[in-house]
Amino acid sequence: MISFTVNSTIILSKGKKAIQITLLVLAGEAIFILPFVLARIFRPTVLDVFKLTNLELGTCFSVYGTVAFVSYFFGGSFADKYQPRYLMAISLIFTALGGIYMSTYPSFFGLTMLYGYWGFTTIFLFWAAMIKATRVWGGKLQQGIAFGLLDGGRGLVSFVFGWLGILIFSWVIVDEIETATLLERKQAYTYVLLICSGIIAFIGVLLIVLIKNDPSIEMTVEKTTTHQLLKNYLEVIKIPSVWLLMIIILCAYTGYKITDVYSQYANEVMGYNESDAAAIGSNLLGIRVFIGIAVGLLADKTRSSFMMMICFGISIVGSLIFASGVIAPNTSMLFWFTIISLATGVYAFRTLYFSAIQEGEIPLQVTGTAVGLISLIGFTPDIFMGPAMGFLIDNSPGELGFQKVFLMLAIFALIGLLASVVFYRINKPNRSL
Repeated sequence: MISFTVNSTIILSKGKKAIQITLLVLAGEAIFILPFVLARIFRPTVLDVFKLTNLELGTCFSVYGTVAFVSYFFGGSFADKYQPRYLMAISLIFTALGGIYMSTYPSFFGLTMLYGYWGFTTIFLFWAAMIKATRVWGGKLQQGIAFGLLDGGRGLVSFVFGWLGILIFSWVIVDEIETATLLERKQAYTYVLLICSGIIAFIGVLLIVLIKNDPSIEMTVEKTTTHQLLKNYLEVIKIPSVWLLMIIILCAYTGYKITDVYSQYANEVMGYNESDAAAIGSNLLGIRVFIGIAVGLLADKTRSSFMMMICFGISIVGSLIFASGVIAPNTSMLFWFTIISLATGVYAFRTLYFSAIQEGEIPLQVTGTAVGLISLIGFTPDIFMGPAMGFLIDNSPGELGFQKVFLMLAIFALIGLLASVVFYRINKPNRSL
């Protein structure tokens, strides 16, 4: 079985390792389906059925990010103290309960409170536990493929959930989507929310039952005192790689947050209907499967920081093409080429975020604490990107608002590129912890 003690890591058989990573993948993406994936794929529908402006939806995301900000800090140490399977399972079940509440179509205030609730349930007990479990699974030499499988698999899960939602939506609305009434669309989205909530809760139960019934993948941790937890925080903040990863992830995650408007861009600028626009969002999630595994393998062959530099370069080019305004409804080939290129650069970071922890010489025993601190700053786009994008799009209607959003991405990508270069230079390759 895997032990989270520092001194040893017991090797699992291939079959048991496959079971473990499969469970991590299922849990790792299911937790974010309700707050983000469905809202990303069905963004035009969500805006209509909840009667929201872009800024109001962005405010919901901001409330989520604010609660998550605190949860990253206090939740990180839990992964160094308790068994990840319990932490993740509890998070999944409570997150699913929020989906049931969302299906009642609460007021804007109720929706903001729901996103605050999700900011706690998806992060406090879950995030650092998942990252630490994945790091241990990969060992010293396979961090790239470990996180590549995690995010590639998460991309597949997200893709399946996205298409499941689209199929349910299309099944409930028997007529053309363009002629469907608001009530019909609302009813269809209710089915999407309830079915997805049920599946998410089931994955939480599955996580406990399967691991509990298979002692070979039971995860143990060292009991850590409060004094030791404080000592861990003091140790982590002295590591330069931690500060650089904060900046790198902040800039990369800004790009990931912009994927929230891909479907809306296709709908409002390219002229796709809501169903086709949702399909674009879902298909782009599907390419994460291939990107995650390919980038993970390349990161193990080269270095995670080197791959980061390449991906930031791709993000800069793609975002500048969108910002230039050369993409129009009659340039569909350019639109597809650019959005796939940009998505490739953005999704690659989902693998590289934490595969770089090993390269950055962050000790295994403080992984949870380090992930909590890095995430504290790195994922602050959850707080400001929603309102920022909503403000830009609402106040500059049409393509102009989206151009400003992509220009903002180009600036962040440039800063991330510079931080990646520094990270690459200060960390020598092939060091073992």
